[in-house]
Amino acid sequence: MKIIAKIKTDMKEKFGLPRQSGLVPELKGKIVFEPEYKDENALRGLDGFSHIWVIWRFDGFDGNKWSPTVRPPRLGGNKRMGVFATRSPNRPNPIGLSLLKLDKIEDGELYVSGVDMMDGTAIYDIKPYLKISDCRPDAIDGFAEDTAEQTSNVTFECDTDMLTKAELKAVKQMLEQDPHPSYKTEPDRLYGMKYKDFNVRFYVKDACVYVKEIKNDSVK
Repeated sequence: MKIIAKIKTDMKEKFGLPRQSGLVPELKGKIVFEPEYKDENALRGLDGFSHIWVIWRFDGFDGNKWSPTVRPPRLGGNKRMGVFATRSPNRPNPIGLSLLKLDKIEDGELYVSGVDMMDGTAIYDIKPYLKISDCRPDAIDGFAEDTAEQTSNVTFECDTDMLTKAELKAVKQMLEQDPHPSYKTEPDRLYGMKYKDFNVRFYVKDACVYVKEIKNDSVK
C-alpha cells in the first residue's frame, strides 16, 4: 500500500501512548501529506465532518513474527486472547485504525486531536466518520465490556511550572490512563514517559500515579 501522509505528534516513543484513540483529547497531531497526495481537491468536503478514521502502520512490526494469541493490557497482561479479538500491533499486517477529532484543515494539512500515534507514523488512508453507520449503541464489547477503561488519580510531587496549562493537561490525561505495564507491581519502580522535550518520571502505588520529576531534556 502507498503511504499518503505522515503524522506529527508530541510523542517520540511508544511508551506512554494512549492505548486507544480519543482517550487523551489534549494529545494533538498534524497530518502532513506526501507531495504526490498533497492536493486540496482530495480534501474537498472533508471540512464538513467532525471526526475521521485514520488507517496507519504500526512502527516496529512487520508481521513476520506475529502470534495467534496476545496479552491485552486491558486484562493486565496476564491472560491470552486471540490476536483478532484484540487491537494488538503484533499482527499479520501491522495496521492501526484510529478515530480522531478533526479540529481544522489549514494549508492542505489536517489538525487532529485524541491521537494515539508516535511522531512520524505513516498513514495509508483517511475516511470520514459517519454517525449514521459507524455508531452502534447496541454493540457488544466482548471481554472489553467487563474491563471498562478506568482512570487513575495523578499526583504531582514536583514543580510543574515549566509546562503550559495545555501541556500539563495533556500529561495528566496520559498518566490517568496509567501507561505502566500492569503486570509489573514494584511500587518503587520509576518509569519515564517522553512528551515533547520533557521526560516525565513517575511511579505507581495503590493504583495511583505519582509524578516524581519532570525534566526538560533540551535544557543542558
